[in-house]
Amino acid sequence: MANGQWFPQDWPERIRALTEGTLTPVVPKRAATVMLLKDTDRTPAVHMLRRRASMAFAGGAYAYPGGGVDPRDDEHHVRWAGPTRAWWAHRLGVDEASAQAIVCAAVRETYEEAGVLLAGPSADTVVGDTTGDDWEADRAAVAAREVSFAEFLDRRGLVLRSDLLGAWTRWITPEFESRRYDTWFFVAALPKGQRTRNASTEADRTVWIRPQEAVDGYDKGELLMMPPTVATLRQLLPYATAADVLAAAPGRDMTAVLARARLADGEIVLSWPGHDEFTKHIPTDLPTGGA
Repeated sequence: MANGQWFPQDWPERIRALTEGTLTPVVPKRAATVMLLKDTDRTPAVHMLRRRASMAFAGGAYAYPGGGVDPRDDEHHVRWAGPTRAWWAHRLGVDEASAQAIVCAAVRETYEEAGVLLAGPSADTVVGDTTGDDWEADRAAVAAREVSFAEFLDRRGLVLRSDLLGAWTRWITPEFESRRYDTWFFVAALPKGQRTRNASTEADRTVWIRPQEAVDGYDKGELLMMPPTVATLRQLLPYATAADVLAAAPGRDMTAVLARARLADGEIVLSWPGHDEFTKHIPTDLPTGGA
């Protein structure tokens, strides 16, 4: 392929099955991911991780910290600061319990995979360095689901700072994919005093990279990425600072992007509405396992 668009070998077969009505779509799981930003001398840099090549889903692809919602993320005793759950429900297009779960997942996954915690002792403070042994023990316990994120915050006397997040976009994994996620993308600035690190068992490296450099790497076929990752990187290009990105977040359209597959002129046309660069034309007689 000319660029680094992630495209699994079994997609053509599954797309054909979907268009023929022999494949039943999997119900997508709710998920959240965070574009963590920090200012450089010219433009914000974004924290990205490379998924291990052995991963069944998007192996080798660059992505942001994130993952699925833990059923306990909607526990009502989560310590909370910032916009209300009702405000987030309206912004994300879900009910209040789901809104808390999605926002909580965004903060929790950022802590689990990058070691960055968007929480503080009060509604207007944020914790500093979180790299000590005691913090690592807590992070590992949360990641292993030994304690819920709500229990972790409660024991530490911390409140989740939902005001440090900005909802950016929403993408749903195509109906023909065997592993599907309904993912809300957020933006956040790296809190002062905190440092990122590769705390994820699913990643073999992490980088701070300017969006333009990441996009250039993708366009040259050097960096493998999924469509939503490339799309969000391109959306970051106009902004000069992390604050500018966060200021733009409330005006972003949160209508979900879902790939479409249709038959036309003897081929399958795969497209993502509003994102023409990802459109693919797949011959209907392509052998099983082709790409």
